[in-house]
Amino acid sequence: MIPASFGYFRPASVDEAVATLSEAGEDAKVLAGGQSLLPLLRLRLAFPAALVDVGRIPELRGIEDRGDHLYIGATTTHHEVMNSPLVKEHCPLLAQATATVADPAVRHRGTFGGSLAHADPAGDLPSVALALGAELVLRSPSGERAVPASGFFVDYLETAMEPAEILVGVRVPKLGPGWGFHYEKFQRTAQAWATVGVAAAVRRSNGTIEEARIGLTNMGPTPVRAAAAEEALRGVEIGDDAALRAAADRADEGTEPPADLHAQPDYRRHLARVLTRRAVLAAAHRA
Repeated sequence: MIPASFGYFRPASVDEAVATLSEAGEDAKVLAGGQSLLPLLRLRLAFPAALVDVGRIPELRGIEDRGDHLYIGATTTHHEVMNSPLVKEHCPLLAQATATVADPAVRHRGTFGGSLAHADPAGDLPSVALALGAELVLRSPSGERAVPASGFFVDYLETAMEPAEILVGVRVPKLGPGWGFHYEKFQRTAQAWATVGVAAAVRRSNGTIEEARIGLTNMGPTPVRAAAAEEALRGVEIGDDAALRAAADRADEGTEPPADLHAQPDYRRHLARVLTRRAVLAAAHRA
């Protein structure tokens, strides 16, 4: 299909982009890699009056070591994130999960920030950002603010961003030594969205889990933390299979899994429990 008509703007700087977006009003959309937005335009499921293309603004791209965290520019591609030595060293969960996104063609064009701003609960990266405690940096005409991932995802495809705000970058904390990470995902086909995904970060001391952070993909209208399972895992010995299984069986508590042609809520709940146990065990062994 052919998209509806729209105005097209390609600003040269973040300040110009913010000003353009502000002037364009609430019916404007930001375009970066376009891997999520362009299909919606083509199918006429989105009708923006204007597109503000930020894909060629240099200051929005790149990965920096800023001491206690990595700063990842919003238009940094998935391919750049998954192959970054800094990400592999300090945030391996992010590198691992990004490598499962779609296919190589999408990973070369799609952007890290775009995936988060799109806020699809079936996307892999929102749950990872939640588990790692990332902060999303937003810019508007009135200045800059940082929103924690726990407050960024508001509802299905909805975020805390205001109409005149642009996501400029993401701060991903370095969790440091003692942590292990793993992303476990089930999908119908190699390039399909996750039926369910689990992002696990585990801190252990000797053979005991001291802390666990678990983000769930596609278990509600937003990415969610498996808070009950996290609490139940505290103090569990890695070799205590019964305790690990009991804790993982609480992963779906408080979730609202969607129903579609491919998976009903009960099936997703089952997957969440099974994949949580696998992800936690793998992460603990890597700690």
